[in-house]
Amino acid sequence: MNYCCLSTLPSWTTLRSVNSHCHAPAAAATATGSFATNRTRFQIRAMRAVVQRVTSASVEVEGRVVSDIGPGLLVFVGLHESDTDSDADYICRKVLNMRLFPNETTGRGWDQNVMQKNYGVLLVSQFTLYGILKGNKPDFHVAMPPQKAKPFYDSLVEKFRKSYRPDAIKDGVFGAMMKVNLANDGPITMQLDSLQSSKNANGAEEP
Repeated sequence: MNYCCLSTLPSWTTLRSVNSHCHAPAAAATATGSFATNRTRFQIRAMRAVVQRVTSASVEVEGRVVSDIGPGLLVFVGLHESDTDSDADYICRKVLNMRLFPNETTGRGWDQNVMQKNYGVLLVSQFTLYGILKGNKPDFHVAMPPQKAKPFYDSLVEKFRKSYRPDAIKDGVFGAMMKVNLANDGPITMQLDSLQSSKNANGAEEP
């Protein structure tokens, strides 16, 4: 009769089999390693947005203000090399519908999105969101290459403008050295990855 019992050693715990046919530790290690690898791949293959609620924000290029907003959202966008239109759709939809603002009529916090408040959105392309440290040096090889990223980013900005008011959507200058000035309101900062499921447990799409 085969069975497994638990044996505790000074620095680790393992499963032992009386007839040596139960190899749970090796299987568990393999499963854990596989899970960690899959989790890493899962986390990195997505469009990334860092969203900050602000009272004001602006972008300067060569000493000149090129874009600015009052109250609203400052959104840093990182494009992964594997991103598609579905990733852009997800980020656009979630950013515009995130309930990061209080409802002044009802007094409820976290109740209204940027569109309901009629506030602005400032988009800033930031490939460093996909920086990976190799030793102490950042590596950006998983970020979308510039020649592909520029038209893709432009299409993302256009999605935001079509989904909201065109004049409410501002952006920086792609590829330029920018100075971003902001007054974070809260502070409130959220990170969105497009690979998060856009469906809930019942299979219905989230707003």
